[in-house]
Amino acid sequence: MTKAENHLENARNLFNQTEPPLFTGIAMTLHDYADRFDPFVAQAKIKPKQSYTKFFQEPRERVGREFYRADVDVFATAGHPSENFGYYLHIEPGNCHAGAALFQPSKEALTRLRNRLVDDLDGLNDILADTEFKTVFPDGLVTRKELGTVPDGFKSSDPAAPYLKMVGLGCRHNLSDELMLNEAVIDKLIEVFRAGRQLIGHFD
Repeated sequence: MTKAENHLENARNLFNQTEPPLFTGIAMTLHDYADRFDPFVAQAKIKPKQSYTKFFQEPRERVGREFYRADVDVFATAGHPSENFGYYLHIEPGNCHAGAALFQPSKEALTRLRNRLVDDLDGLNDILADTEFKTVFPDGLVTRKELGTVPDGFKSSDPAAPYLKMVGLGCRHNLSDELMLNEAVIDKLIEVFRAGRQLIGHFD
């Protein structure tokens, strides 16, 4: 079975909900292609237990009756997914997307992220204004959790205020379910990750 075929089989497992997908295999596939989008990731040793979010639902956190979650993030990063910006593939039927992000930062990583936003907002704005970046990520920066006000220690008048409210941030490019089940998804992911590399370089 080729790398692409292995990826497709894993994706089918998720969409069919017949058995837990081999997410480590998908992460290894992304890592194997990393030399085409980021040499630092390619040189890093993959850590299987850190390569995807938990797929099993804990009883106290379970949504519905399903044993498994309906979504998962698979990572390709040179660091730790809660400490460093990296590339991700979000797999969820009807809501697949990919990009570069630090969506669930540790407390220390969130502090570093906010300080970086304040210290070099101009550098970030240059990335957001880049033609390639805007084409691949038309929504700019996105987050999965946003505060109602800026965090303590920062001013609401700060030009970076909209981003300071984000508890983790990144960029996303939507992927259709049909593409996820097609070998062409690998080439699309490489294109997306290449465009997101400058965001990782800015924060890491």
